[in-house]
Amino acid sequence: MIGATYDLVCWHDCPSFTLFPRQDASLLRRLAVQVNLLASGNVKISVTLVALHEAARTSIMRRIVGILPLVFLLQGIPVVAQETAPLDPIEQVVAAQLMSPYPDGNFRPERILNRAELASILVKTFELDKRASRNNTGVPLQDVPPSHWAYNDIQLVLKNNVMTGYREGRFFPNQRVTRAEAFSILAQAYGVFQFPEESVTDLLSRHPDSEKIPAWARKSIATALYEGFVNVDPTTNQINPLEPMTRGDMAYALSKYLERQESAAPIPWQVEEPAPL
Repeated sequence: MIGATYDLVCWHDCPSFTLFPRQDASLLRRLAVQVNLLASGNVKISVTLVALHEAARTSIMRRIVGILPLVFLLQGIPVVAQETAPLDPIEQVVAAQLMSPYPDGNFRPERILNRAELASILVKTFELDKRASRNNTGVPLQDVPPSHWAYNDIQLVLKNNVMTGYREGRFFPNQRVTRAEAFSILAQAYGVFQFPEESVTDLLSRHPDSEKIPAWARKSIATALYEGFVNVDPTTNQINPLEPMTRGDMAYALSKYLERQESAAPIPWQVEEPAPL
């Protein structure tokens, strides 16, 4: 799914018209048109377009831009079309309040996430505070006192079985998180697909370093890959599962999660139809 917003500015009142034939409706997930009268006397039309894929978006927007000048020029109305590029991942997650910049306004995408920060992000993203938990009592932790800034978030991820602690009642909140750990935990919170083993193998085999993925994380990483959460190396297609997880990596994953809220991925294996009775 690709989304973008386009601003179309015309003079005077903009006429109504038929934009698409009925058969083209399957190309769209959402098309919203907002008309605003500007103080200058111009009319601004904002078109928010969410198409199923890049080719569909490009084709549809070209049709919008192609139709409007023709309609307006027939009535002597000049028109100017301007495309606003989609938000980048960092802008998307900041706008959604899933992550925040530092007090100085910088996001610092190269900074490595630790376990406490990951817990806080997961609580915001999946609203874990609203999920019912079987454990209503606090989880005793030797290294996370109630005064810790992420105490409540850490308690929530533990109670919801999204993250786990370590031996002797420790959480290690300042421990760095690897990409394998972060994507696996993100998939756990999202919901791990119960892929057939051959589907897991097929998804992972497309990446030359997939053998570095720990055995416990294979199905979770397969889910994250299938949903597009993993920013693989564009040159080598490597996952780099043992590298540290950065804030930029997480911003990318969460931006893809936000897109998935608009359009679910298809099932990657064939579902057999039940035999007729």
